[in-house]
Amino acid sequence: MADEDIDVDGISRRMDGAMAALKTEFASLRTGRASASMLEPITVDSYGATTPINQVGTVNVPEPRMVTINVWDKAMVGKVEKAIRESGLGINPVVDGTIIRLPIPELNEERRRELTKVAAQYAESARVAIRNVRRDGMDQIKKAKAAGMSEDDQKLWESEVQDLTDKHIAAVDKALETKQAEIMQV
Repeated sequence: MADEDIDVDGISRRMDGAMAALKTEFASLRTGRASASMLEPITVDSYGATTPINQVGTVNVPEPRMVTINVWDKAMVGKVEKAIRESGLGINPVVDGTIIRLPIPELNEERRRELTKVAAQYAESARVAIRNVRRDGMDQIKKAKAAGMSEDDQKLWESEVQDLTDKHIAAVDKALETKQAEIMQV
């Protein structure tokens, strides 16, 4: 009777969203290889609006240790260069007309260790988000119990939400392990 009050699909979808956000954050961590996604968090002040870099120019990866940005508007080249310098990526852009070249330096051991710590922080944020979704699901179950759900149904739903949580936390741990191995690989 109160079964439809428990939205397990919604809970699962929200947990999947936390995993997707984690994958996006992991993609922005540079591992010594060039990737267009490492520029996604960088925004540029473009005509009074904050705009992602990929909307002011074409981002390419012509070789494993190089990213190029072909800026469409010549007036924006300086702003894009400044945004990259101030982004904290540790990359020194080289301007050649409307093309900005980003040579990706080899990562040293210390920087690799720092990046694994950042990856661990991202993973912990994802775990917290998943646990928050679990808490919301458990609150839904408690409300349904107060509205007349049987104790057996309550236990069933609680175990289902807990299973979803465990599955997603294990996926976060596996993704973290994979990313840390990728970062530490020389």
